[in-house]
Amino acid sequence: MDVKRLEIKKNIKKVEDKYLSFRVFNLDLKNSKAYLNPHKKDHFCIIIVEAGKIEMHIEDKIHYLKAGKISIIFPDQIHFVSNLSDDLAGKIILFEEVLFCSDILKNELSAYNVNLAAHLNCTALSNHEFEQVIPIITNIYDIYTTPSLVKKEQARFYIKIFLLGLIESIHGQHPVLHHDVQDTNQHVYIGFKKLLNEQYKSQRTVQYYASKLAISPKKLNEITKKHCGETAINAIHNRILTEIKRQLLFSDLSHKEIAFDLGFSSPSALNKFVRAKLQETPTELQNELAQIYTA
Repeated sequence: MDVKRLEIKKNIKKVEDKYLSFRVFNLDLKNSKAYLNPHKKDHFCIIIVEAGKIEMHIEDKIHYLKAGKISIIFPDQIHFVSNLSDDLAGKIILFEEVLFCSDILKNELSAYNVNLAAHLNCTALSNHEFEQVIPIITNIYDIYTTPSLVKKEQARFYIKIFLLGLIESIHGQHPVLHHDVQDTNQHVYIGFKKLLNEQYKSQRTVQYYASKLAISPKKLNEITKKHCGETAINAIHNRILTEIKRQLLFSDLSHKEIAFDLGFSSPSALNKFVRAKLQETPTELQNELAQIYTA
C-alpha cells in the first residue's frame, strides 16, 4: 500500500500560511475529505470534536470520537477517518513539532512522557475540562484567521497551554503515570522504553536492556510489571509485534523482507513468532488487518 505523506508547508489556504507553523480548520465533512484515505503527516494533528461523531483509525486501532473527545496524531503515524456524522463539528489543528513542548517533555516533565502517544491518540475530557479548552481553541482559530507577528507568538503559547493541559489531564487518568515524578524506578522504565524503541530490531533479550540500565533482569521485570502490567520480555515482544503489524499493513515488503528487516533469521522464524503470539500466520494477520482499511 502506497501511503501518502502530507506536508504542512504544502497545506496553503491563504497567503499568510507560508509564514505560519500551524493551521486551524473547522472539523466538517469538507475539511475531512483529505483524511478519508490512509496517510501520514510530517506534523502533529489535533482533532477536537464538539458535536457529532467520527471514527479515527490510527495504525491498527480504531478510536470512536464524540463530543468532548480529542485525538492527537503524531508525525508519521498512519491514520484516516471514517463514518463522519452529518452534524460533525469541531476543530482541526495542525502544527509543526517545534511547538510540541519537546524539550520540556524530555527534561523537566520526562515522567509524563510514558506511552504519551498512545494516551494522546484518544482522550476524553470531563465537561468542565472541555469547557476550559474551547476558549483556547477559539483564540487559536481567530489568530490563524487574521495573523500578525505578535499574534503568531500568542498562538504558539496557546497551543502549548492546550497541550500541557491535555498532558496533565491524562496524567490524572492513567495509573501508569500516578507515581512520584522523582521515583527512580519510573525513570528506569522510561529509559527502558526509549532503548526498546531504538534497539528492538536487533536486541531482544531482557539481559541486554537490564545491563544497559545497570540493573538486574529481575529488577527490570519488577519495574515493567509495576508501570505497564507486563514482563520485560512481553514488552519487547509486543514492540516487535506492533512493527510487524505496521509493515504487513502499510509496506510493500514481502514476508521474507519483513523478517530480515526485523532481525528474524528466516521467514519461518517470523511465522513461528506471529503464530506463538496470535495463533495465526502472518498471511492471516495481514488479511485481518487489511479489513480495517478496506471495510
